[in-house]
Amino acid sequence: MRAAPTILHLDMDAFYASVEQASKPSLQGKAVIVGGLGPRGVVATASYEARRFGVHSAMPMGQARRLCPNGAYLIPRFSLYRQVSDVVMAMLRELSPLVEPLSLDEAFVDLEAGGVAFDSRTARETGERLRADIRAATGLSGSVGLAGSKMLAKVASEEAKPAGLLLIEPGTERELLAPMSVRTLPGVGPATGEHLRRAGITTVGELAEAGEDELVRMVGRSAGAGLHRMALGLDDRPVVAERDAKSVSVEDTFDVDLHDRVRIRGEVQRLADRCVQRLRGSGHSGRTIVLKVRRYDFSTLTRSETLRGPTDDPAVVREAAARLLEGVDTTGGVRLLGVGVTGLADYTQEDLFAQSLAAEPDGAERVEGAEGAEGAAAEAGGAEAEAGGATGAREAAETPGEPEPSPERRWAAGSDVRHAVYGPGWVQGSGVGRVTVRFEQPGSEPGRVRTFRVDDPELEPSDPLPLVGETA
Repeated sequence: MRAAPTILHLDMDAFYASVEQASKPSLQGKAVIVGGLGPRGVVATASYEARRFGVHSAMPMGQARRLCPNGAYLIPRFSLYRQVSDVVMAMLRELSPLVEPLSLDEAFVDLEAGGVAFDSRTARETGERLRADIRAATGLSGSVGLAGSKMLAKVASEEAKPAGLLLIEPGTERELLAPMSVRTLPGVGPATGEHLRRAGITTVGELAEAGEDELVRMVGRSAGAGLHRMALGLDDRPVVAERDAKSVSVEDTFDVDLHDRVRIRGEVQRLADRCVQRLRGSGHSGRTIVLKVRRYDFSTLTRSETLRGPTDDPAVVREAAARLLEGVDTTGGVRLLGVGVTGLADYTQEDLFAQSLAAEPDGAERVEGAEGAEGAAAEAGGAEAEAGGATGAREAAETPGEPEPSPERRWAAGSDVRHAVYGPGWVQGSGVGRVTVRFEQPGSEPGRVRTFRVDDPELEPSDPLPLVGETA
């Protein structure tokens, strides 16, 4: 624990939805929900306007539509989110060499290590300047927490939302935490919170008063001791810079269970190619190929095969994934497929042909999940998790996994397009052979809406435009 609040936690406000509002002027101030748009899609992020209707992350998209029928429902545009994230993270690295990203929109910063803050005054000034710089460069708002520990800095940024700054003076931690819900503390989820509630503990103050021995008796030695330390505001974890990625993976959830074996093999091949694209984009190769299959009853099979050396060759990954699929029974139907690569390295095996022939099957099969609500919750929960070490952890939200679209379905709501006459715009919706496009761009006035045939030769998919001032 530090004597000065020089650990900063930045959390961008409703990041995905805020990026969409900034890049689509007609959506500013409107309810925006980003996520998988298919029947099995989940909410990745909801704007604050949508949250007033009860919409929240990891909620099934069907439920969100019932709560907020007039909201704008959009697919995620991860390439744009990463561009904006890179701008924000670069600003943090200008403050300190010790920056610990937790996701695209969240990070810890050790201000003392960067020599930019040593006391409460300089820490607050740095935090306010950072918020202003982010707003100027991206048009987005972020919330900042400042404290003497990582846990308290994160609690402070959450309390500061939206678009605020909260500094917790060292020595005031217990007083501040005492009235807060136990769910405020990191790692206290619904199950632990309910367990504590049944024991009559609902606030952090009550948790501290219970004592370590009682908490150990209730939830076990490791968890109990950790809970008691957090309730007292104690956390001595350092800010750790740039954790290396441990894996790269992609997965798709399908609107309708797949039964056709040929179709399933084709989807696995497509996922393998996308996985390699991500692998190469991160500058890595990998040694272990992983196949994930979630079946009709929510049970999940995970199989892996380890190669003699790391590779980033799509043919090798496709072959390995196909071999793994041969050992999986899919006759009952498949609702989700995934391909991943672990054992990452920054070099590749030269003899790709030899490594392909000499693969070593791990022979391991792990069954996860079960029928019913537990499996459904696991499927929905992946939409919001992208911890610092796992590349592609949000891939389920990024690619909702709809079957290969017919021409009438290729224009997903929220995707970028460009018309030869009217210029850049985005898809508001499509169907019955028509696609509706709103023509506007970041920084413009709300644009006009026009409708075209889905096969209009003058209308083409486009890359996202940068946010206003992003490259400044």
